[in-house]
Amino acid sequence: MPNRVLRVGLDCRLAGQRHAGIGRYTQNLVRELIQLPNQFTWVVFFSDKPQADQVLGELSQKYSSSIEIVIASSRHYSLREQLRMPHLLNQKRLDLLHVPHFNVPLLYKGKVVVTIHDLLWHEYRGADVTTLPKWQYWAKYAMYRLTVTKAVEKAKMILVPAQTVAGQVVHYYPEAKKRIVVTPEGVSAEFFARKAAVKPQKYFVYLGSLYPHKNVQIVIKALRELPEYSLKIISSRNVFQTRLEKEVRADGLNSRVEFLGYQTDEEVQTLLGNATALVQPSLSEGFGLTGLEAMAAGTPVLASDIPIFHEVYEKHAFFFEPKSTASFIEAVQRLENAPRAAHIAAATTFVKKYQWKKMAEETLAVYNNVLTTTP
Repeated sequence: MPNRVLRVGLDCRLAGQRHAGIGRYTQNLVRELIQLPNQFTWVVFFSDKPQADQVLGELSQKYSSSIEIVIASSRHYSLREQLRMPHLLNQKRLDLLHVPHFNVPLLYKGKVVVTIHDLLWHEYRGADVTTLPKWQYWAKYAMYRLTVTKAVEKAKMILVPAQTVAGQVVHYYPEAKKRIVVTPEGVSAEFFARKAAVKPQKYFVYLGSLYPHKNVQIVIKALRELPEYSLKIISSRNVFQTRLEKEVRADGLNSRVEFLGYQTDEEVQTLLGNATALVQPSLSEGFGLTGLEAMAAGTPVLASDIPIFHEVYEKHAFFFEPKSTASFIEAVQRLENAPRAAHIAAATTFVKKYQWKKMAEETLAVYNNVLTTTP
């Protein structure tokens, strides 16, 4: 390394609770990294000052000598991002840039590490997954594929949260195999602090987006044969929620399916603590962090029988065939008949292996490796 303080950039414009899983990943990554022993100046890019204050909190003052906060108002996935971000990044004379998503500006020539959380949109595409006009959707999709391809080509190392995602990346980009490092995500301490109800209420919680591949309809269909249960959905309002609300009304289940909108972490923890289970019916996923958070909070998880959930949850979830209401109902019955306290205790112990600090340490090791061994 050169005899000067190296400057490592982190694109944090997607950090924070309102940016779902990627937001949680980025927020915890940057907070943990700046607290680890290191020799870097951290150049952190936020959309605005309120976001920087929310993500960094007290750490911005405590570590002010090693942090440079940069406001980068270019919206992610935008043309402005592609045109303006390279100039701003070059101005900051970075030795390394980590982009915690695939949206690496095409014109940026510096040394890059990228995180690929999943390649979902490589597998799910077309009219069912968009509200855009067909011509606009396919133009946007072509840009998405180009951006991901260039990000993979450009990256010195590619971080993924699980072996399942590593397999996806290698399937589409076999030349990237030797540059992939698996860094599993973590669970924040506050989820372990809540005590689950001894006698849970008869409701399920779903937490996440409502894209078609999330497959929430399978749970709603199953409610017809589980009359004692209801479903609480925590998701930002959008056209997919509106569609689902219409289906719920058409099925006569609107009194048993509650759309709660955005909830804070504290509100989520309370809802989980009183629930029978968190449901994870997805047909495809990049990691499944909400399931781990539920386990930490003492809430069982009903999860679709897909490879990523088996990898991440191992034996600590009740699995079901995601296209079968009968299989979901059978999983609920297995949950009801299982020794709940013993299951929760085992799952809570298991989930402690997922630590944000450990993920940050593994990420920092990647930075050091790139900075010392790659041209």
